[in-house]
Amino acid sequence: MNGKKIAAVFLCAVLAMQSFSARAFETDQYNLPEKPLADIGDEVADYTRENITKAIGKINAQIIKHQNCLEKNPVESNCGSPEKERAKLDYLRSDAAIVRAVFKPLGGGIPPFTNSGTWMESHRFKAQPARFKTSFGKSIYRTSPVLYLTISDTVRLYGIELGTDKIAHLFQQGYTYYQTVERAKAKKISYREGVRKAVNWGKMTEKTYYGYWASGVYSNADLAANFAGMKFYENLTREIRIGEKTFAPILVLKRGVWEFNENVNLRESLLKPFISNHLNEALNPSVFVSLFGFRSNVRKTVKKRACPQWRKEFPNLTQTDFAETSEKLKLWDGADYGFKESSDFITIANTCFDTN
Repeated sequence: MNGKKIAAVFLCAVLAMQSFSARAFETDQYNLPEKPLADIGDEVADYTRENITKAIGKINAQIIKHQNCLEKNPVESNCGSPEKERAKLDYLRSDAAIVRAVFKPLGGGIPPFTNSGTWMESHRFKAQPARFKTSFGKSIYRTSPVLYLTISDTVRLYGIELGTDKIAHLFQQGYTYYQTVERAKAKKISYREGVRKAVNWGKMTEKTYYGYWASGVYSNADLAANFAGMKFYENLTREIRIGEKTFAPILVLKRGVWEFNENVNLRESLLKPFISNHLNEALNPSVFVSLFGFRSNVRKTVKKRACPQWRKEFPNLTQTDFAETSEKLKLWDGADYGFKESSDFITIANTCFDTN
């Protein structure tokens, strides 16, 4: 049996065995919300800030404990030698420690499920309507009932519509990218090469268990979310640059403990810089497998159901406008995030303006 046949059999098995309770593997931004969605960007940023605050509290409590062991030098079983206490303090005050502490409440969980993803799916947002999931009959997954049951809701953050799964990718796989780069740095490997290794890992997951094997979809938007998440974690303790803007570190060490940087506007800098149309799967298209006519059925559904919505919602945008938007999303601020090119893309430009 050749490789393609093995992959086909494996995909069929996965689709058949997926639990109906599984959630948030893919999304559908082709179908637009029936009513304009409320923008929940600030509320998600507040949730992020609250979890970072808790992480800071926990790690600072450990810093104080070990600092007391050093200063008071008590003969207690819960204090180690001065050398061990200093080593522990050095770690707790390191980028690695605080970033991991932040990751746990946001990206923690058994992949592909995360604490933040569960919250995005279940939280009652103040502004309504906050979520949208198209009906089964109109969905691009209408020929795949099991996949339809696993798609995430569409939400709007800072004017961008995306699936709730993208927040999970940002906080979970983004941390894996961050770790990959840090491990490379420890081995004296350049930052550029470390990022390449991280991106290659992400591409592998889309070709296998997060993408083709799980849903028959290689999601460029998922990879963009992973990359944006890496930048989010970097920005926790380091200055980063996105386009023409420089973002100061979110957290700083002050008097030996972690604090929010008082010079940073959290509403503008904590989450907003990492949310873009890269995360919208209608504008940043995925690669769908052709198995069992999956890809052709998606294209037919988009053309019949979604295209009239887009033409009505954006009457002044031309085919060229949509094509240029998608073209700009192939890189993330000029960087390769793992975008996979395909002649079989289903885009608004090549589907909704096609007269054939």
